[in-house]
Amino acid sequence: MDQLPELAPTHLAVPVFIAVMLLELVIGRVYGNAKFEIRDTGLNLFTSFVAGTERVLSGVLYAFVLMYFYQYRVFDFEFSWLLVAIVFVADDLIYYIKHRIEHTVRWAWASHVVHHSSQHFNTSVALRQTWTYALTGLILLYVPLVLIGVHPALLGFCAGVNLVYQFFLHTETIKRLPRWYEAIMNTPSHHRVHHATNPKYLDANYAGTFIIWDKLFGTFVPEDDNEPCRYGIVKNLHTFNVVRVAFHEWASIAKDVVRPGLSLRQRLNYMFKPPGWSHDGSRETSKMIKARHVRLNPTSAGGPGLPDVSDVQTEPKLATAS
Repeated sequence: MDQLPELAPTHLAVPVFIAVMLLELVIGRVYGNAKFEIRDTGLNLFTSFVAGTERVLSGVLYAFVLMYFYQYRVFDFEFSWLLVAIVFVADDLIYYIKHRIEHTVRWAWASHVVHHSSQHFNTSVALRQTWTYALTGLILLYVPLVLIGVHPALLGFCAGVNLVYQFFLHTETIKRLPRWYEAIMNTPSHHRVHHATNPKYLDANYAGTFIIWDKLFGTFVPEDDNEPCRYGIVKNLHTFNVVRVAFHEWASIAKDVVRPGLSLRQRLNYMFKPPGWSHDGSRETSKMIKARHVRLNPTSAGGPGLPDVSDVQTEPKLATAS
């Protein structure tokens, strides 16, 4: 195929997306449990339209890259539904890794932050997507599967189905699903935590479809009914300017990299260290925010998503002016 079919499942699901958003809006008006802000929703829809166009163009690039590696594949697999199931699970694991990188490497976060910039949480937020994913280079994470023998077309299809599933996670209308389902699958409850900026919720629940990855790798934090999620990013933008939303972190990286008096290593660190890293300790990473929270609330130490007291003592504090 000339292009990865990741777009096919998502494009086919567009009528369903629209119907679900309208249904959520109606339910929210009746029961007051789904909050839409017209400017925020409009921004979500616009970024989705542009992102869809960008994905069509970058899809051609992805196809060339992955098809290049595919010619060096080790195996030739015959199509079967078992193969589809295995590739879907493998793709979801790679999605977890990719998503975790997007939150812990600033260069990747500059692209992904767009999706987290809304201070609301409804199904339209699922459509707030980056225009610059191609710049991250994260497509290379899929090369090992291609070298094994997974055709890029099948890989793209599984990735598209994964994205469709994730659309339904962006809602406050659904509180909890059956316990067995919550134990295995990603759910709205788990994903609300992922979008929250509360210290205990930061950098948690990276899963796409299966929450088991977070449980296996120690990044799972359950939603606490006693601590409602606060959505957005650590320093919210307070704007509906679509250009600023799309490019603000890239601009911040550029500003940091060119500041005078830095070593080459410090300039590179501003690109590839976690978001919030600074050479002089004047900003806070997620780990620093969590540590500060524990210092202020010692009884919370060691709780879900929060460090132990011993870890807090070794975590650097935010530098303050003397």
